[in-house]
Amino acid sequence: MNTATRLTVYGVALALVATGAWAIGTAVGPVSDAAGTSAAPHTDTHGDTVTASSEGPDGLASAKDGYILQPTGTTFTTGTTTPFSFRITKSDGAALTAFDVEHDKRMHLIVVRRDLAGFQHLHPEMAPDGTWTVPLTLTQAGSYRAFADFKPTGGKKLTLGADLAVPGLFQPVSYRDFRVSAVDDYEVKLDGQLVAGRSSRLVLTVRRAGQDVTDLQPYLGAYGHLVALRVGDLAYLHVHPDSTTTAGPTITFFAEVPSSGKYRLFLDFKHGDKVRTADFTLSADGTNAPPPTQQGHADDGHGH
Repeated sequence: MNTATRLTVYGVALALVATGAWAIGTAVGPVSDAAGTSAAPHTDTHGDTVTASSEGPDGLASAKDGYILQPTGTTFTTGTTTPFSFRITKSDGAALTAFDVEHDKRMHLIVVRRDLAGFQHLHPEMAPDGTWTVPLTLTQAGSYRAFADFKPTGGKKLTLGADLAVPGLFQPVSYRDFRVSAVDDYEVKLDGQLVAGRSSRLVLTVRRAGQDVTDLQPYLGAYGHLVALRVGDLAYLHVHPDSTTTAGPTITFFAEVPSSGKYRLFLDFKHGDKVRTADFTLSADGTNAPPPTQQGHADDGHGH
């Protein structure tokens, strides 16, 4: 999906990513190439397992409610397709093998770089021993976050996260708020405000070549799938589709925003037998920028 003109590079300095994971921190505002301002390298160390309580946003911890996300490998080579395998283990160390189907799948895997570039929505397959595996290609160096979104049979829905590393030269990007996303010859517009502390109604309108799209195809049990992530800590937000949504041109969701701040949203929709991803950036609590004029996107390496 094309996002070039939405992105502003943090100067011309590049940081070398070590094999260990790092974080870019929270962006305080876009800086253009012309400004010539160099961004200082960011370093951080992430522990192997971070445990969260049952309260608070999902995706910030690798362990929650007695379940642990355990990848078999976390270092990848730029541009190389490598099997990514992991297990969800229980408090007794045994692998969880019983999962409920949610949105047509027993496991949803979201992978995104920590500056929220390179979004991918993947669906691994599980072996009898509880190991999930999916081919993964990370096209750019940096620290990534993998989110396993699942529901244990008889339990509640969970999202656990783990850090992945791609050694190499890293150039972070930031995002201005924008509500209109262009992908191929489609334009998707987002209407609605994110309001912290309550469910926010979001309506997305899909058009192609200037015409409303009214024959969207079902994808993951609905006419669209929306993922929302908070800029900075990458908190994974709950977004619920409206069950009355038709096959276009509008798709309605309700997002639960826990705090003010900037959020990145990714809409997967299917049309013409192909899944495409439209991305948006919004700020909560009424600080959203007005809808911008349409601009092109650079290929961001989205996967499905």
